[in-house]
Amino acid sequence: MKYLERFFAFTLLIIFLNSCGVSKFLYNRPDVSSYDATIPQKIKINDSTFVAGNNFLSKNKQGQWELYVEGNPLQIGKITGSLTQDLMQKQEAIFFNKVEDLVPSKAQQYLLRKFLAYYNRKMHLHIPEEYKAEIYGLSQYSSSSFGEIGEPYLRLLYLHGAHDIGHALKDLMLVGCSSFAVWGDKTLDGELLIGRNFDFYAGDDFAKEKIIAFVNPSEGHKFMSVTWGGMMGVVSGMNDQGLTVTINAGKSEIPLVAKTPISIVTREILQYASTIEEAVAIAKKREVFVSEAIFVGSAKDKKAAIIEVAPDNFGVYEVENMDELICSNHFQSEAYKNDERNLKWIAESHSMYRFERMEELISEDTKMNALDAVAILRNKGGLNNKEIGFGNEKALNQLLAHHGIIFRPESKEVWVSSNPYQLGEFISYNLDDIFRNREGNPAKTSLSNPKRNIPEDPFVHSKEYKDYEEYRILEREVETAIESGETISTEKLSALQQKNSEYWKPYYLTGKYYFEKKYDAAAKKAFETALSKEITTVPDKEQIENYIHKLRK
Repeated sequence: MKYLERFFAFTLLIIFLNSCGVSKFLYNRPDVSSYDATIPQKIKINDSTFVAGNNFLSKNKQGQWELYVEGNPLQIGKITGSLTQDLMQKQEAIFFNKVEDLVPSKAQQYLLRKFLAYYNRKMHLHIPEEYKAEIYGLSQYSSSSFGEIGEPYLRLLYLHGAHDIGHALKDLMLVGCSSFAVWGDKTLDGELLIGRNFDFYAGDDFAKEKIIAFVNPSEGHKFMSVTWGGMMGVVSGMNDQGLTVTINAGKSEIPLVAKTPISIVTREILQYASTIEEAVAIAKKREVFVSEAIFVGSAKDKKAAIIEVAPDNFGVYEVENMDELICSNHFQSEAYKNDERNLKWIAESHSMYRFERMEELISEDTKMNALDAVAILRNKGGLNNKEIGFGNEKALNQLLAHHGIIFRPESKEVWVSSNPYQLGEFISYNLDDIFRNREGNPAKTSLSNPKRNIPEDPFVHSKEYKDYEEYRILEREVETAIESGETISTEKLSALQQKNSEYWKPYYLTGKYYFEKKYDAAAKKAFETALSKEITTVPDKEQIENYIHKLRK
């Protein structure tokens, strides 16, 4: 709550600023006059298949949407918007309704809108013109609702910076991702192999309608990415040169103004780079407003590297005489060796724990293949296989991932997880096969290669998984009840603990409830049990110790 008070106090000051910069931003539109704006008509084949010329959107049997789109930037935006209009409007509603839940006051929502306009006032100066044209094309199919937040084009710009703003302003770390690469003697065939979990959580509904997009732009390289309606930036993707990009959030200060969203930087890398050196050159020329690790794999270089960007620093991390590279949410390059924010984050967060867990699991496999990589992404245990509870952010599989993904860049093969989380079947795609002979051949069946799919995790059919899903519901109910001062039954608190007995948080919530009700003995017992578990971060542990100290006094 202290954060929100500071946030809105800051916002209150901002609305009194009559900045010409804000005005210029609000009325800025890309010049699209040089582009051919004609696009083919969308034809509905059935409820899950839509075709527009060579372009199409189709739902596979695993519930993922497969999108193929081609043309100039404006056409790609318009065709994508036409084909995915329902998905885009649904995602907009999910996102903005979530914001409304978090900020229910109309007065505070007004301040938030003013803040967004001011905060994003220079974003358009940092986004390449072709991507603004694509976003503009997309925006023509945006929702007619939410006009009070901004015009459709501005709303989509806002949403492309939401990843950055979310983890920087509120330090949510909704993107506590884990990535690794192995090659040479570490893989069965010697080829580069990359695995990553995109642990971005914006509600259960947000991850339901994933889009696996295959884009054939008029300039640059063809590429694929895992995305969602209205998102043209890239969080996980590979191009036809065998170059891959994924993003891992780092520890950031609260930035004063939005610049280039990270997903736009990675989109540019994916579209225009074929080597690590070219990727570094693109990242270097863009000004960002948060700290981020861009994990790059390269078929041509036969290895991976990490580009570490921040508003005030830049570094590249590569390993020497090794055939593995690991990335969580802290920086490793020489440029950040003495960075105080990064050092504090390493000491206090769950990033180093996950890093060491990846090291541990990779060392267990002398030579890995895609199936082994998926097993690492799905691993729910702690160091030394310790049980740390389901949903613990110290686990590689936190049971909240938007998607898991595996790349074999030299073979142009990629596997994308299906729901739930990264537990569902990993679907295989080959970029060479998909982009070959696309002319006049809109797909009415899946683009995947089912024979190469990786089966779902049997865990999804277990009692433990069922209990965990019930626990998540109970956890939200208990947190809401504590916040509103409601009475919680002993049976509910007991069920909360039993459904996820190795996790520290149900005992912490129980202790917090009893503390508020002044049941000191019960509170102390619950807090002490929480301390016996693997607690996610140092601040979480210190908070529990502080409660116990108060109770002892």
